[in-house]
Amino acid sequence: MKLSRLAAICAMAAAASTAMAADNVTLKIAHFLPAASNAQANVIEPWCAKLKTESEGRINCQIYPSMQLGGTPAQLADMARNGVADIVWTAPAYSAGKFPTLEVLELPFMLPYGGEKGNELIWKFYQEHGQDDFKDYKVLAMFGDGGMDVHSRPRPVRTLEDFKGLKLRASSRTVARTLEALGATPVSMPPAQMTEAISKGVVDGALGAWEVVPSTKLEEVTRYHSAIAEGEPAIGYTVLSMLMNKRKYDQMPADLKEILDRNSGDALVRDFGVAWDEATRKAKEMVTAEQIIAIEPADYEAMRKATDAVGQEWVADYNKRGKKDGAELFEAARGLLAQ
Repeated sequence: MKLSRLAAICAMAAAASTAMAADNVTLKIAHFLPAASNAQANVIEPWCAKLKTESEGRINCQIYPSMQLGGTPAQLADMARNGVADIVWTAPAYSAGKFPTLEVLELPFMLPYGGEKGNELIWKFYQEHGQDDFKDYKVLAMFGDGGMDVHSRPRPVRTLEDFKGLKLRASSRTVARTLEALGATPVSMPPAQMTEAISKGVVDGALGAWEVVPSTKLEEVTRYHSAIAEGEPAIGYTVLSMLMNKRKYDQMPADLKEILDRNSGDALVRDFGVAWDEATRKAKEMVTAEQIIAIEPADYEAMRKATDAVGQEWVADYNKRGKKDGAELFEAARGLLAQ
């Protein structure tokens, strides 16, 4: 009888231990930048700490920066969908052609500069027009890089003419088309290769957001940084996202889902915007005033006019895929600026 009672107690303890383990969640989070990057240090890590605190230790994160789980940045979205990672921070445009709807937001002069300003519009557009593209994911956040400027090594870029002959790193095919329209030669490569490529003269610079300057040491290999007047739409944009494996989310206990949901969506989009704006401010302090090259209004308008065809090309390409009406999406995106 004593042995039977002991066996029952052990069985109950084992069952309780198993239930407790099943009630806890560990989230594997992967991304393409170093651990010291703005995204990890100032958003993802604090977000994970908040989840852990509010869940009383039942939600934990394991973060894998710099593609430590293998693969390439272009494969991050598939890694989340297939469960290699539970959550990824990535740019949907890196997976060319898989998320076509939000590409319209990356067209030239489509969104205003600023993390918070741009993010509010990107999240709104995603909710109204982009959810079908991401039906295989639990979308935690959809936001942007705050807008791109030209960072160049050999010479400053002030006018449309200054783009000619420059080889500039492009983050996506939409950015590549923008650079071609402006007269430059786009070169696609991952962020991790950009600095070395500039230092060796493989490319002359990059069209990129200020936020990425410190983490890639871009200020060490470029001399000039173009600046468009405040309040004007940016030359280019990169849409970014936090995507979660749907099965992982569905398997979470209801109370942990509530904690995750409460700290995602609007709240997480806002956190990314605040962090991006602060990182942009600090990045600009890393260069001298003489290195900031102001673009005059007339030259800015010439650049906008030169890229008009990029939007029409996007509409034509999108319509070939037979999803929604490309022209309507384009006008909806343009309408964001009016707001």
